[in-house]
Amino acid sequence: MKARGGTLVIACGALAREIAALRRANQWDGIDVRCLPAELHNRPERIAPAVRAEIQAQRAHYSQIFVAYGDCGTGGHLDAVLREEGAERLPGAHCYEFFATPDVFAALAEAEPGTFYLTDFLLKNFERFVIRPLGLDRHPELRGEYFRNYKRLVYLAQVEKPDSIARARAIAQDFGFSFEYRLTGYGQLGTRLQALAATTKATPWPA
Repeated sequence: MKARGGTLVIACGALAREIAALRRANQWDGIDVRCLPAELHNRPERIAPAVRAEIQAQRAHYSQIFVAYGDCGTGGHLDAVLREEGAERLPGAHCYEFFATPDVFAALAEAEPGTFYLTDFLLKNFERFVIRPLGLDRHPELRGEYFRNYKRLVYLAQVEKPDSIARARAIAQDFGFSFEYRLTGYGQLGTRLQALAATTKATPWPA
């Protein structure tokens, strides 16, 4: 059995690539990551129980556990679980907020409430998480009904790639939205994991 020590990040699968990139770039060897399926976002009532189960399964092996989720539509249930289990999570309601930072996201939302947001993950998996679950591949005529209150698409990019910008712009045009691009980088995901890594390095974990 693994000796108790180090830090575990229990993360949404939608953040797997970003967390892996941060770990490689910063050589955060003291942080382990376990990702839950990104598909849980389609059933947010399952997020809190899944996070609780993972915390309880891993608690004996780690000195600290951090949860890389926002509230993500759980209506406060995730926070209730984390209070009971003694763990913390990323700030904010969702990844759009912690990537953009709360002040920037609040300004975006206030400027145009009818905004559809994309991250690098959602852009890459647009068919998987938007088109197919909504049935738009079979019934494209429903697009106007689903999105009739949306006016703008904002692409919150973690990594700058011209082809990704072009693809996001094409989606906006296809749906009849105006388009805005923001290069956020990793936002509060990066700063919070940096703080965790510093704590992990400063603590003499058992061998």
